[in-house]
Parts: sequence; structure tokens; C-alpha cells
Amino acid sequence: MAVPKVSIGLPVYNGERFLKEALDAILSQTFTDFDVLVYDNASTDSTEAMCREYAARDSRIRYHRHYVNLGAGKNYNLTFLDSTGEYFKWAAHDDVMAPTFLEKCVAALDAHPEVVVAFPKMMDIDDAGNHLPERVTSHIPRAERGASPSVHTRFRNLIRLDYTIEEIFGLIRSNVLRKTKLFLNYSDSDRNLLAELALYGSLREVPEVLFYHRLHQGSSVAMFPTRAERGAWFDPKLAGKKAFPRNRQVLEYAKALTTSPIGIVDRAMSFAFLANYIRKYRSYLWREMLHGFQSKKRHAPQSRQ
Repeated sequence: MAVPKVSIGLPVYNGERFLKEALDAILSQTFTDFDVLVYDNASTDSTEAMCREYAARDSRIRYHRHYVNLGAGKNYNLTFLDSTGEYFKWAAHDDVMAPTFLEKCVAALDAHPEVVVAFPKMMDIDDAGNHLPERVTSHIPRAERGASPSVHTRFRNLIRLDYTIEEIFGLIRSNVLRKTKLFLNYSDSDRNLLAELALYGSLREVPEVLFYHRLHQGSSVAMFPTRAERGAWFDPKLAGKKAFPRNRQVLEYAKALTTSPIGIVDRAMSFAFLANYIRKYRSYLWREMLHGFQSKKRHAPQSRQ
């Protein structure tokens, strides 16, 4: 089979409510040189039947079903690791792409070799697809956060906690994505991934609304509001365990700065920004560690029985 220009990874678990709309949007793209890897995380609803129907109808769709739930993080990673496209995009089962999403993002990456992620403007929608008011979560506009030619400026902007991270659903250069650690087994590891990508190149916004991000009660953020709950969603093996996600996040930022091919000045400046981040959030980091160790001590007698 010919290698596609774009591979789309669609990890799904019990996505019957919105999956058809997401798949229809993908198959309606004006840019057609793509394949879709749908990886089903042991769904218990009609997701499997729906996916098999679409795969039988369009040869670009490759369906794989896990017979146990591997966790969201591993399922996301597998859709990429099994892909072959020059460019890659993750697609959530409940979001919607406008018909020219791929066309415009492919053009952006083709025209700008220094860009590692191309993403369009986005709009939030509700269960029924109605447009929602824009969320302003950061004083740095999404178009500017990762656009700077300065590596350390991009890193400083992307380790902030005051923004949502839908850029991760943009179009990514596969050869760069393979150099990263992908999703790790703790909540908010997507922030680490985006910041790590930005160490290799800039992020570029396509100035058109081509991505519709759905907010609903069945979303992962709504169903798993705490970091501990989201950690178990990323990796079921973490259920009931202390994972220290905030501290792990800092450690992984430091590892990425150590291993990425950036200059000495950018590395030093980025470490300085990370040190400032630690100072700013030291109370959160300390409380997480203290709570975790106290919990371990409290439960130690039972764990030895």
C-alpha cells in the first residue's frame, strides 16, 4: 500500500454518541491522501460495530480493537506508533474537523519547514453542535504561544498552566513526534509533549476556524475532574496510587531540556524559566509530595498484609 501523506490516529472508548460525526468529518476532507487508525480501547457500547462498518466502507480506515482497556495514554501513543504518514494528527471521537482542516494545515507545514505543528483556530461546541462563547484562559493568544523563533520563549509560554491545550490536535511532523516521549502515564502529560515539540520548532496557527472542540458531560475532563482520576484514565494501573503528577511534570520538562538538540543559551534560559516555574508553584509541588507520603505512611500496614 502507498504511504499516505497524513495519518490520523483516533483513539476511542465508548464513543458511540459522537463517533459517527467525527468520522464523517474526517472522510469529508478536501485533502484525501490520508489514512485513519481507529484504536478501540475495549469499548462496551456500539463503537465496535460502528467502526467495522466504516472500515468496510472506506479502505483508508484501519480498525483495531484492544480486548482490555490499556488506558488513554497508551492508546493515543499506539495510534501514532503504528502510523506511516509524513504528517500525523490525533483526532478525538467527539470533536469535529471542518472540510479544509487537513488541506490548510498540510499547506502550512509544506510551506514552512521550521514549523513542527500546524493548527487552525478553534471553536467550542456543545452536545448538539451549537457554538459556545470563546474561553479566554491566558493573556498570551493561542496564535502566539508557540510561534516565536526563540526556543526558550516558546518553552516559557508552553509550560504555563493558564491555557487549554487543543494545539495537540493539530497536524504534527511525524519525524519530530518520534523524537519525543509521546504521552506519559500521568495527567496533563500532553503539556509536556507540546512543550517538547516546541523545542524542535515553532507552532503555527492557520487563521481560520477549522476545528470544533466539543464540551460535554461525557468528556474526560468532565468525568475525571481531579488529577488523580485523570491519572487513572491515562493509565488504569495508577488507580488508587500516588503518582505525583505535578512533580513528575517538572522532572519531564527538565529531561526534555537535557536531551533535546537546542543551543546552550536556549537551554540555560529554558532552565531558568523552569526554575521560576518551580518557585511559582512550589506550594502545589510540596503539598502533592507531602500528601502522597502521608497517604503512603497511613496505608503502609494494610499494604504489607
